[in-house]
Amino acid sequence: MRRTKEDAEKTRQTVLEAALTLFSRDGYSLTTLSRIAREAGCSRGPIYWHFQNKDDLYEAVLAYSQEPLEALVAECAGMRETPVEAMDHFIEQWLGLLANNRKYRQSFEILLNKTELTDAMSRTLNRERALTKSIIDLFRDLVGQAVEQGSITTKEDPSDLGLLSYTYLMGITQTWLFAPKLFSLKKEAPFFRRRFWLMLGVDS
Repeated sequence: MRRTKEDAEKTRQTVLEAALTLFSRDGYSLTTLSRIAREAGCSRGPIYWHFQNKDDLYEAVLAYSQEPLEALVAECAGMRETPVEAMDHFIEQWLGLLANNRKYRQSFEILLNKTELTDAMSRTLNRERALTKSIIDLFRDLVGQAVEQGSITTKEDPSDLGLLSYTYLMGITQTWLFAPKLFSLKKEAPFFRRRFWLMLGVDS
C-alpha cells in the first residue's frame, strides 16, 4: 500500500511523542533510538526516514518549547507601542504554556533537567542561547520604551532589568519543573505576575 503524506506525518508524530516521553522520563543519554522505536510501536526504519539521528530527533523534541517562545518574542516585539502590556502578555503566555501545554512543559524539562549539555549538541545549544538573548533583549527594549513613556520609573539600566526579567521567569520555571508538587503554577501565576511588576517598580 502506498504511503500517503498523512500516514507519514502520523508516523512522525508518533515517533516524536515516544521520544518526548522517554527523553522526559529517562533523559537524553539513556534514551536510544531502539527504545524510542519500541515505544512508538515501529522499527528504527521509520525513525531514520524522518530524522537523521538521535540528535536530530532530540532537536525536534526541543522545538516544542523553543518554537512557541520564538513566536512569542516576535509577537511581543510588535507591541512596542504598549510595552507594559507586551511584557505582561509575555509573562502570562510563558506561565500559561508551562501550566497547560504538556508537550511544551516536557520539552522544557528535557532541556533543563534531563540532558547533559555537551559540545555534541552545539546546534541545540546555539539555538537556545540565541533564544535566551532574544528574550533578554526584548525585555530590555520594552523596559526602555516604558521608561520613555513614563509608565515605569526606575534608575536601573534597562539592560540589567532585561536580564533580571529573564532570570526571574527561568527561576520560576526551573523550580516548578524540578519540584512540581511544591506549588500550583496555575494558582500562583497571578502572584508571580504581580511580583514581577513590583520588582520593576510598578504597583499593579
